[in-house]
Amino acid sequence: MTAQSVLTLDGVCVVRDGKQILGPVSFQIDSGQRWVVLGPNGAGKSTLLGVLAARVFPSKGRAVLLDQQIGRVDLSELRTRIGLASPSLDAMIESDELVRDVVLTAAYAIIGRWNENYDLWDESRAVALLTTFGVRELGERRYSTLSSGEKKRVMISRALMADPELLLLDEPAAGLDVGGREDLLRRFAEFSNDPTAPASVLVTHHIEEIPVGTTHAILLKDGKVAVSGPVQSVITTEHVSAVFGLPIEVTHESSRFFARA
Repeated sequence: MTAQSVLTLDGVCVVRDGKQILGPVSFQIDSGQRWVVLGPNGAGKSTLLGVLAARVFPSKGRAVLLDQQIGRVDLSELRTRIGLASPSLDAMIESDELVRDVVLTAAYAIIGRWNENYDLWDESRAVALLTTFGVRELGERRYSTLSSGEKKRVMISRALMADPELLLLDEPAAGLDVGGREDLLRRFAEFSNDPTAPASVLVTHHIEEIPVGTTHAILLKDGKVAVSGPVQSVITTEHVSAVFGLPIEVTHESSRFFARA
């Protein structure tokens, strides 16, 4: 693993109930890179993200995250260096939790505020992140009262609270209307443009949800990497049509990708 590498998967496979649901998967992500993972339902996207989040153990192969090999490291410490926003994490938030506390508690890598002490820096960072993603005014609201789009923004803010070295986003624009999706993607692209922003991996079903500034892409099919590399060489009519099993025309305009059958 090089000094600039954030993660390396080498022949990683995941087996469940005797069936291989992912792999073998091999690729490397370096600092400063912005990756997107696409594929049809059942392609293995969520399982791959679980491996990258150190929440799913490889059955075979080697996974090295932030210079630490999975299976040979304290995962509780490693997970504090990885920011994650996912539907499964969202479902664990208590309905009466304040939005401000949803973000703040990520500083301790916990869910649900108890008796922790947070200093002014923590408070200021939480407010700054909520501001970046356009939900600062919701800080004193109960999380359960938010719309789907508002919750997505709060969860991304939470994922960034601990200043992670790797950011993982599982379908951050799912369920949003066009306006909400475009605003979220714009804000994320602006954040990612900062040279201090962490390397990121975004999982989505939709080509239109690839943010501006994405550098690399992976297309998954049947648990395997169909093609990976620089985003413009991966997200093409030929590759996307082959992975999704029907003719799909892919266009690239104003640094965004679009698809139609």
